[in-house]
Amino acid sequence: MNIKNIQILSEAVEDLEVGRLFYEKQEKGVGGYFWDSLISDIESLLIYSGVHSKVHGYHRMTSKRFPYSIYYFVESKTTYVVAVLPQRKNPNWIARKLMKKS
Repeated sequence: MNIKNIQILSEAVEDLEVGRLFYEKQEKGVGGYFWDSLISDIESLLIYSGVHSKVHGYHRMTSKRFPYSIYYFVESKTTYVVAVLPQRKNPNWIARKLMKKS
């Protein structure tokens, strides 16, 4: 696929901020590292969009450094990131969160 743009929807930005705050409470500076790592993972979608299997109707890419999944869809030449969710949550919670986004 020839992806030209990545759009991170406001709900996904909120997910990132919740994760950043969680890790910052664990240890000072880790929240910033979380944010930078997840943004780097998202930027890799310029190359890898569409290769990940679909879960709950969205492609799901796992983060390289944190136990988080990035949910997205591809339309035209743009990748839309709809959610960034912790993998350790109850699968039913994840499914409900993603259903609200569609």
